[in-house]
Amino acid sequence: MKLPLFVAALMLLGFAASATPVSESLLQVEVAEGRLEGSLSPDGEVISFKGVPYAAPPVGELRWKAPQAVEPWEGTRKATAFGPRAMQKPIWDDMFFFDEGPSEDCLYLNVWRPAEFEAEALPVMFWIHGGGFFAGGTSEPRQDGSSLAKKGVMVVSVGYRMGVFGFMAHPELTAESPDGASGNYGLLDMVAALEWVQANIEAFGGDPGNVTIFGESAGSWAVSSLMASPEARGLFHKAIAQSGAVLSPWRQPPAREEAEQVALAFAEKHFEGASLAELRALPAEDLLEVYWRDGLRDFSVCQDGLFFPEDPAEVFAKGEQSDVPLIAGWNLDEGGAGGFLQGEASVENYRARAESEFGERAQAFLDVYSADGPESVERAAADYVGDRFIGYGTWRLIEEQARTASSPVFRYRFDQLLPLPLDAPADAQPRAAHSWEIEYVFDVLASKDLPWRSEDFEVAAMMSSYWSNFAKTGNPNGKGLPEWPAYSERESKPVLHIDASPELRSDTHRERYEFLESLPSD
Repeated sequence: MKLPLFVAALMLLGFAASATPVSESLLQVEVAEGRLEGSLSPDGEVISFKGVPYAAPPVGELRWKAPQAVEPWEGTRKATAFGPRAMQKPIWDDMFFFDEGPSEDCLYLNVWRPAEFEAEALPVMFWIHGGGFFAGGTSEPRQDGSSLAKKGVMVVSVGYRMGVFGFMAHPELTAESPDGASGNYGLLDMVAALEWVQANIEAFGGDPGNVTIFGESAGSWAVSSLMASPEARGLFHKAIAQSGAVLSPWRQPPAREEAEQVALAFAEKHFEGASLAELRALPAEDLLEVYWRDGLRDFSVCQDGLFFPEDPAEVFAKGEQSDVPLIAGWNLDEGGAGGFLQGEASVENYRARAESEFGERAQAFLDVYSADGPESVERAAADYVGDRFIGYGTWRLIEEQARTASSPVFRYRFDQLLPLPLDAPADAQPRAAHSWEIEYVFDVLASKDLPWRSEDFEVAAMMSSYWSNFAKTGNPNGKGLPEWPAYSERESKPVLHIDASPELRSDTHRERYEFLESLPSD
């Protein structure tokens, strides 16, 4: 595939491995399984270790098993190129990867650290990529950890199994499991990677006692899931959830038994009722092909009996989740108006859709998602779609953590409207859409081909500083940054609206989320 010119330029600028000479002692690290050799960035400021195995390849008999230990290696293993991403096909045109392609052998992580630092040990930021649990990977340039590392932190990003390979529950898997569990292998991969961090990160100069998990979309779902799981307890100390949480009533993890029936139906439909042994013997490409053709969302997080012994919503309701400092929020434009309007943006159509969707509750909906003209109809409809998709579940996470935990919670909304591409249609409108904050968090605006303005670079510097400050101390505030008080510690429940003119407002649109909370979940 021919890469866009800006992606090729990124490779020249250092997103690929560097050949800059540097002291061998700085580039080599001894971990439990053997010696690794990383590479130095072209500017000499960051050392990276890419494609580091944290678990054995989950292939053959290890397909649909909990992650197993890595076999030690002899000599020095080069860690200068990304490992393969999990099995998937292209789906979103804004995803560009610098790895060798999809593979079932995908359990690798990457480490970025400053070449020189004065701290005794660096705080660790553990990144979990998004992609709906069926797409994505760690080699995207917008997830490069170099700029964050320059702020005095260590960045670790993790690949994990996805789709049918990462989330299939099955009665035979449950029967063979010593825990009587099946499914959620992708989440168990993250636990294994966190355990690897605990065992090895000191060798890189990192602090295993100061680990912040952070992720976006499915990665944010994973963050809240790790907070709820006893399997991850004590493996991290802070959390950042960007757009998503496991607490949405419309996407609650089903019981394991229900997920097992999905797998049996899948095997019956596509493989003549194949047994587990026969499914394990299938080529990975064959499984991927039918899974991709079958709708992608059949295999996802479930109450497996191990990672989730019970409903995660109940864990949060009882205050039994990890009591750690939390940053959480979402973007202004998480959804589009068309998902609700299904027609013209008129007040008449909007009211008709409300009556069709909510019946006798239509006026209550119109009271909190009010609109009096085409422009406000577009805004209100998009707000509703975004709230159902992302906003409400993340709000529920914030509310439950603030209610039941003693650690501070900081809430934000990302409002920075990205500049339009130069070839955008004349009627295109700037947006702050789902996932578009990632370049700002990592302070790598060059990873997206847009006519960036000075204000965008200012917002990226601000947002990456908030995130790295939080990783260091549990408080995002720092010199030169607008004050961001804790949501959980003030009656006004302040929300930081992040854009070129950041502003604190009280609990934004609370009435919308309370309306959604009153709706049935089926």
